[in-house]
Amino acid sequence: MKKLDTLLTHYVENTIEYIPQIVTALFILALGLWLIRAIKKFTHKILSRRKIDPTFASFISDVLIWGLRVLLFVIIASKLGIQTSSFVAIIGAMSLAIGLSLQGSLSNFAGGVLIILFKPFRIGDIIEAQGESGKVINIHIFSTQIVNYQNNVIYIPNGVLSNGKIKNISQNNLLRAEVLVQTNLLKNTSEFIEKLQTELEKYDKILLQPKPRILIKELLDTKITYNVQVWVENDNYNIATSYILLKAREISNSL
Repeated sequence: MKKLDTLLTHYVENTIEYIPQIVTALFILALGLWLIRAIKKFTHKILSRRKIDPTFASFISDVLIWGLRVLLFVIIASKLGIQTSSFVAIIGAMSLAIGLSLQGSLSNFAGGVLIILFKPFRIGDIIEAQGESGKVINIHIFSTQIVNYQNNVIYIPNGVLSNGKIKNISQNNLLRAEVLVQTNLLKNTSEFIEKLQTELEKYDKILLQPKPRILIKELLDTKITYNVQVWVENDNYNIATSYILLKAREISNSL
């Protein structure tokens, strides 16, 4: 019993002696979390005021906040008497092991950083990459999210995306649509071209400058293939090409 009493007494004394460190650590934790929230709001405000790209701003903010959280954790561990040197060594070893096991994810992370820094495309752009095409709706750190013309959501890993060929269709805001139109051999080809040209210039989704062009691409014994070239804004690309095909068929049937 004496040994048990001695052990309990020693335990209580150590606990009482340790209470100030626990209180201090809790105070530092509360203060640190409050400061981190304040820094996060301040960072968002500064980045928004400087009109930084939203994806880049979010990435910078996340890196800063997680760095501050790790620093706060190390400070609290130090106040509780944990040796920070051994703690840092453990974190380093864990980081190395995680890095070796997640090489693919790290490649995607690096690709995400490159995309955010060099901006080959932005949210809202229409791109073609890795055999897929669609509108960019989100740029994450590990993958880029696009929606194709069938409204399917596609996630492309940033590693292969940053190292591959990317066609940014909407970067210049205007597109030249080229539509192949095929008709039977008409007696009056000039009249067909003239009427189609008139319809193209009347349509408000097709720009007048540069002027629409109708070229003969292929001339055979029984049919003619025209290459209709028009300039449109990005959002009007599909509707303009459909209009051209429809009007070409109507004019061809009327001659």
